[in-house]
Amino acid sequence: MADAKEKQKLQSIMLDLNSGDSKKMMKAIKALEKNGDSSVIKPVVEILMNGLPEKQQSSLIELLCSLKDTSVVVEMMEVLEDEKFLPARQMVLSAIWNMKIDFSGYIDDFVYIATVGDFMEALDCLTIIENLEGPFLEEDILECQLHLKNYMESNPPHDEQRSHILSEIALLIKEINMNLDD
Repeated sequence: MADAKEKQKLQSIMLDLNSGDSKKMMKAIKALEKNGDSSVIKPVVEILMNGLPEKQQSSLIELLCSLKDTSVVVEMMEVLEDEKFLPARQMVLSAIWNMKIDFSGYIDDFVYIATVGDFMEALDCLTIIENLEGPFLEEDILECQLHLKNYMESNPPHDEQRSHILSEIALLIKEINMNLDD
């Protein structure tokens, strides 16, 4: 019974968030800080993709950054992998590196995004990778190396800045790999 009540409350909050009324939206964001869970991530990212006034956009990104429940990891990674959310990928990456949750199990995903994304996405991925705590699985590190190898073989470096970021990521992966052997 309490579960149904909580779902209904979340639906009401999400309606206010989608209302377009700035006061209702800010009130809804505050309510989500207290009552939100991983189920609100995709709808929040959709709202971010539609464009918002700066204040609401900043508040929604802060909301994503403030999520502390480890169940949000899977939802955030699903958003990053879904092409529908591609326009918001850089915002989501920024939110991830500001979160207090460990995404170590997804290191290979961040390396992949860095190799296919733009400069800012690669920079965010570098920051995320630098802050991952580990432990790391050997197969994930091998996957990272494969992504970097594929990038180097298939893409002559056009963007010098992005290539520099990817070489930084490659050095981090090499260091992590050496620590795996210890």
